[in-house]
Amino acid sequence: MDDTLATLNWLVEAGADEAIADQPVNRMTAPKPAPPAPAVMRAPQAAPRPAQSLPLEGDAIGGAMAAAGAANSLVELKAAMEAFEGCALKRTANNTVFADGVAEGRVMLIGEAPGRDEDRVGKPFVGRAGQLLDKMLASIGLDRQKNAYITNVINWRPPDNRDPSPEEAAACLPFLRRHIELARPKVIILLGAVAARHVVGVSDGIMKLRGRWMEYRVGDEMVPLMPTLHPAYLLRQPAHKKLAWRDLQAVRERMAGLNLPETD
Repeated sequence: MDDTLATLNWLVEAGADEAIADQPVNRMTAPKPAPPAPAVMRAPQAAPRPAQSLPLEGDAIGGAMAAAGAANSLVELKAAMEAFEGCALKRTANNTVFADGVAEGRVMLIGEAPGRDEDRVGKPFVGRAGQLLDKMLASIGLDRQKNAYITNVINWRPPDNRDPSPEEAAACLPFLRRHIELARPKVIILLGAVAARHVVGVSDGIMKLRGRWMEYRVGDEMVPLMPTLHPAYLLRQPAHKKLAWRDLQAVRERMAGLNLPETD
């Protein structure tokens, strides 16, 4: 008797605190009159562990921080991103969209995420929005082939161009922060509210943020940062191009004050 009671106590402490029948019961039908099946006490079984093809979120962020921190050049950072497997977006993307342009120009533009054209080509802003961006840059003497450098917060295209999830963005942010450190821009332009939210941590709408100079720390230096309207938004709302034009004029003035060269 003592052994039986000890066994029952052990089962209760382990979580097996109810009797389970040997046969499943259909609760959607009326019970049939039948003698009850003998009840037995079953010890709880551990659930099978799912196959884990990606690290947990915390591990993914830690892995991104380690990989980004180990990169000492833009070439090394690009290689680290191409080898990184901690962001689920990479599974469905065709290419890692790293950057385009000339980092030595010291003007860095940061958008949201690649679209279909960018995913196909492997470069940021190559579709219709990219064509408009090139015209916007040319209006203030910038050219991605000579003195402008362009990247995104997210480096893999979200399926169907959906917004990236907080977890996906968190896995990419260590690379973006290191990207900014290695590019050492003198002026940063944020394209759209998503870029502003992730780079400077503000959740205000872009209409409230645009046109206001902010600052971003790069090493020991505070870099002037201007949020403005995303070119894709301007394609949908062309009447607001005048607002973006004002922002770009402010950027041009700041560039002149920093003695940054314009293109011919």
